[in-house]
Amino acid sequence: MSVSVRVPTILRTYTGGESEVSANGATLAEVLDDLESNYAGIRGRILDEDGKLRRFVNVYVDNDDVRFLDNLATATRDGAQISVIPAVAGG
Repeated sequence: MSVSVRVPTILRTYTGGESEVSANGATLAEVLDDLESNYAGIRGRILDEDGKLRRFVNVYVDNDDVRFLDNLATATRDGAQISVIPAVAGG
């Protein structure tokens, strides 16, 4: 399945400045593996050492937060829009 991944500004150094890239995979985990094969190091900024989503990174498939779906096993249909959004703190 080919999907579109929106890349936040802080991770664009991995994608050569691109704000949106294409990736393949039937699940979010497969999409992240494909991203890693094309943009080395990006997966490590999204997943922690245990292979789970980092606490302060939100990922959406279409407009649904994957934490309320199947996390990394969330299905990604052909043409899906994946958004990686780092949480912002401050006051």
